Amino acid sequence: MNTPSITPSNAPLNAPWRASILGSQLAELLRRPGRLVTTGMSVLVAAFVVFATVMAQQITTNTTLDRFRGTPEAVSLVATAGDSHVSAATLKKIRALPGVAEAVGRVDSGAPLAGPFEHWLALRSDPGSGPLSQVRLVKGSYPEHAGQIAVNRRAAEELELTPGTRTTLLVPDRKDTDKTVKVTVTVTGVVKSTATADQQSGGYTTDAHIGTLADLPGYQHVDIRARKHFPAAQLSQQIRDILPTGVTLTSGSALRAQEEHDAVSGDMQELFRLISVFLAVAVGAAALVATSTFRIVFAQRLRQLALLRAIGAPQRRLAAALAVEGALVGAVAGTLGVLIALGAGHLAPLVARDLSAPGFPVTDAALVVVGTTLVTVGAVLAPALSAARVSPLQALRTAGTVGGETRVRPARLTAGLLFAAAATGLAALPGQDTSDRDLAMMSLVASAALAFLALIALGPLLVRPVLAVTGWPLRRLGATGRLAVSGVGGTPRRAAAVSVVVALGVALVSGALVSLACLSGYMERTNAVEAPADFRVAADGKGLDSTVVRQFAASPALTHVTGYRTVQVKAAGGEFEVSDLDPEALPTGRQIDAATGSLGDLGPGHAVLSADTAEHLGVTAGDALSLGGVRLTVAATLHGAGPGLANVLVVPADLDRMGAAKNASGIFADAAGDGFAARGKAQRALESIIRTHVPDPDDVSVSVLSEARDSDRETVRLMGTTALGLVALTVLIAVVGVTATTSLTAIERTREFGLLRALGLGGGALRRTITMEAGLYGVLGGVLGLALGVPYAWLLIRVAVTEAPLRLPGAQLLLVFAGLAALTALAGLLPARRAGRITPMTALGNAE
Repeated sequence: MNTPSITPSNAPLNAPWRASILGSQLAELLRRPGRLVTTGMSVLVAAFVVFATVMAQQITTNTTLDRFRGTPEAVSLVATAGDSHVSAATLKKIRALPGVAEAVGRVDSGAPLAGPFEHWLALRSDPGSGPLSQVRLVKGSYPEHAGQIAVNRRAAEELELTPGTRTTLLVPDRKDTDKTVKVTVTVTGVVKSTATADQQSGGYTTDAHIGTLADLPGYQHVDIRARKHFPAAQLSQQIRDILPTGVTLTSGSALRAQEEHDAVSGDMQELFRLISVFLAVAVGAAALVATSTFRIVFAQRLRQLALLRAIGAPQRRLAAALAVEGALVGAVAGTLGVLIALGAGHLAPLVARDLSAPGFPVTDAALVVVGTTLVTVGAVLAPALSAARVSPLQALRTAGTVGGETRVRPARLTAGLLFAAAATGLAALPGQDTSDRDLAMMSLVASAALAFLALIALGPLLVRPVLAVTGWPLRRLGATGRLAVSGVGGTPRRAAAVSVVVALGVALVSGALVSLACLSGYMERTNAVEAPADFRVAADGKGLDSTVVRQFAASPALTHVTGYRTVQVKAAGGEFEVSDLDPEALPTGRQIDAATGSLGDLGPGHAVLSADTAEHLGVTAGDALSLGGVRLTVAATLHGAGPGLANVLVVPADLDRMGAAKNASGIFADAAGDGFAARGKAQRALESIIRTHVPDPDDVSVSVLSEARDSDRETVRLMGTTALGLVALTVLIAVVGVTATTSLTAIERTREFGLLRALGLGGGALRRTITMEAGLYGVLGGVLGLALGVPYAWLLIRVAVTEAPLRLPGAQLLLVFAGLAALTALAGLLPARRAGRITPMTALGNAE
């Protein structure tokens, strides 16, 4: 049969062809706006996430600046002493200048409170009121005379310094810096600091009376407020003539600008740099989803494209028209995403009133829209070129689409194998040498990226083997399960394209969970050694007798009181601390792992050695050694130091043989309750018992170990929350990709579904089939993601923190796997409902 056609040489002009082809494609796009929305949904989400990050950065920056309180706004000039000081005489001369309205000498010092336990109190000078004040009175009155101070709330609560309380400070003696002078002060009030940096217990008084309390003969800097309308240059020159050599003069506005810059830099900038990395991953995931959805959309219009080819449309023009269609989708989706993020950003301060409003970053919005359009064009190029190569004979066929290709082209197969080989080689490099950790981590990151590229290339080959195993339970459910498995397996390239995006999200989430589990194990092991309890009481000299230890144990504010003794012994050219501390008596003892041997073998004639000690002595579990004249067998060696940082642990009888004293060298104890109040009560109980029952309290020290432990836990918790929050962006885009793919697939398979309905498959069974197919995308992605994420997380942890134990959070990973399968199944509910409403006659009567 002869098919009339117009070859490119017969075409009168290229421009009409360009306009007609482009017009036909845009008309098709506008004829079905739902398809446009579905196609661009992943791009819209990516644009929303990127611009929402821009808005979040603006909100964070503006909120930080609004809360920031550094140099008071009224300060016109600041005289900074540097290594010297500004004397009281110089301050008096500055105040006498005609252009100076007010001048305040600033001192930032501190002194311990007198007593057996020296609690530190920061000391600062402040006028207490007026435009240059950095405190606000909450209770009582502000100091007016020498020997008076006001304290902040933390000092009032932690140190029990309420108005009317008298306390003594140990101030350095300026005549002899090795000595201190006792200065008794009276607390007159409680103030709240408006300075951002005030985070510790502090006391305040005026600059006229700070000299008797501080260890400085003058002021570190002077804040100066100028009179209105007085020439700034003239005042600056007058002050410079007074200031001694080495003192610099800076404008208040310049200093505030620098302080504001410092306030929004550092950790905040590092955080947003980290976010940008995950945003790049999320945008890449969106591009993968967009590529898959465009491939489906173009496949649904093969007959139309074939007709255009049959009447002479050039491939180049057809591909260009499809690319313009993709650009339009990207521009519309990007604009909608930016507008939604802009609205959400300005709504956030209205909901959370402690947040500051962002601005209107027009340039950033334009860049996001342009970037989204470019990403979409990049995603549409491969599907457009593939669709433009359709044969004109396709117009004579009844099918409007083509089946999924099951084979992988040789070039793609070769590239996938090369990526896999390169990933394996880079992953093996850190195993040879981890001395350069930065290089080793870069190698592993590059290996992970290549492994993901290999997964993209070889994905169609992996779908059916994985589906053969994971789809087995669905096949047992009957016809709907078998139809779902065959529907996904029948289009392996499409299933791979969607599952790879899901796999990326699962790999990131599982990698984050495994890394956090390993880091948590490392922190627990470290804290079990360095901070095995809330408090440590250490005694020099005669130690703590049994009566004092019993007093500690009897206190209702304390629990888990564990005494221990230590002795110093020499061996093999080194000196080691040997302790009879029983690890099992500590609540954290179960978190201490043995590198060799077992802690349970610790008994008479046996010892547990820290890693450094075992390496120095050249022994391991089962070896014999001599310490302090006692022959011992190594029961176990540790990964690091021993509990309480001891080098060697033995039983009390063996420590007696080494000549240890009968009195305890110290105790470990926990607070009886949780929270700061319980710990404060426990600390006061320890100090009270020491003052009452120890002959020389100055020989006893109390160390608060819980603060460092809590800080480590908070760091890990914050890292986990941040990491999981960031990788959730990729999971969100993956779920959107499953929704788009399932929706478009349902449209593409309308005739197939109609035939199934005509053969007797009910609407409910059809809905279950499509829902199962969507869930299978999550199952496939989950299996591939876990296979990729867990090993690489272990490799990265092994390089980054060599001592970290390798832990597998099985319950959490199972929850992620099941949760993502459920999410992707839910993503198929809406397309399933639409497909379930298809009648057999309608489906069989339409070609598309």
